[in-house]
Amino acid sequence: MARDYYGLLGVSKGASDSEIKRAYRKLARELHPDVNPDEGAQARFQEISAAYEVLSDPEKRRIVDLGGDPLESAAAGGGGFSGFGGLGDVFEAFFGGGATSRGPVGRVRPGSDSLLRMRLDLEECATGVTKQVTVDTAILCDLCHGKGTHGDSSPVTCDTCGGRGEIQTVQRSLLGQVMTSRPCPVCGGVGEVIPNPCNRCSGDGRVRARREISVKIPAGVGDGMRVRLAAQGEVGPGGGPAGDLYVEVHEKPHPVFVRDGDDLHCTVSVPMVDAALGTTVTVDAILDGPIELTIPAGTQPGAVTTLRGHGMPHLRSGVRGDLHAHIDVVVPSRLDHEDIELLRAFKERTKGTAEVRSAQNGNASAHGGGLFSRLRETFTGR
Repeated sequence: MARDYYGLLGVSKGASDSEIKRAYRKLARELHPDVNPDEGAQARFQEISAAYEVLSDPEKRRIVDLGGDPLESAAAGGGGFSGFGGLGDVFEAFFGGGATSRGPVGRVRPGSDSLLRMRLDLEECATGVTKQVTVDTAILCDLCHGKGTHGDSSPVTCDTCGGRGEIQTVQRSLLGQVMTSRPCPVCGGVGEVIPNPCNRCSGDGRVRARREISVKIPAGVGDGMRVRLAAQGEVGPGGGPAGDLYVEVHEKPHPVFVRDGDDLHCTVSVPMVDAALGTTVTVDAILDGPIELTIPAGTQPGAVTTLRGHGMPHLRSGVRGDLHAHIDVVVPSRLDHEDIELLRAFKERTKGTAEVRSAQNGNASAHGGGLFSRLRETFTGR
């Protein structure tokens, strides 16, 4: 039994070409794989695409109206010529048959998306920010409002293609005549020309302009993330709907903190004596200001103290990450005579203890660039 191509598009058997096109576009917007990833929707999209291909072709539609199925006929009789749609199409193409007409393209088409890059420091990424940016895009012509015509004039049918949007040429070959179709060079495939175009946009329906846009960056954005501003991109040809504007965030390196997702890392330098005895230091956090950090007695070089909930906010939930303080124990490079004597006395008192013996016999490793440089290389790769 032949497929019900009219039923697939939801139109009657006597539907006009424009009604069929409108029905297909409506269904395609709902079922296109880019919009609806469901497998059932993808299969349905293929069915309506096949139905539109058949019903938009007068010859294939005639076969449907006679009770046949042109796609099944092509598959059964095509053999090695399935790419041509069946043996009938092959003979028509080589021996002067009618070439399939694509029809004119719409003069009004959707605009392209635009991309803008914005550099933000870590504080701006943490708190969110609203900034004015300058964009240079195509906007709707304010003189003709997208019509492309001057005053009350209207487009007229292209004399070259007769409104079809394409022209056909016939060439002789060893197998006979070969007919090919290509877009009309006069109207660009639209099927219409504008004899009296708008003085401002020259018939395009849009003009280039520089404008200011307010961009709201939410708290928690990170490097490489994009913020979408709907319908703020390029206006389409003929005054078609504008595309979207994407603002891509580039995060500047911070002199103190290194970011790892929602967590922050920093290096806290502590004198050797304070690390041994214990102390309290102040860390100037991004969102919380000065925070006291307790350094326990006996803190070793490279130890990490974590402050929960003092990192970056999560982009969607707002939950804060953690702040990790990496302890860098600073050994004095210059000592006076009294300091030297005190350290020697301390060494004599602790000689033979397990802790000192482990420190004296442990493996030494050299690290260049300092602890903060190593942190940055670990979490950023720079």
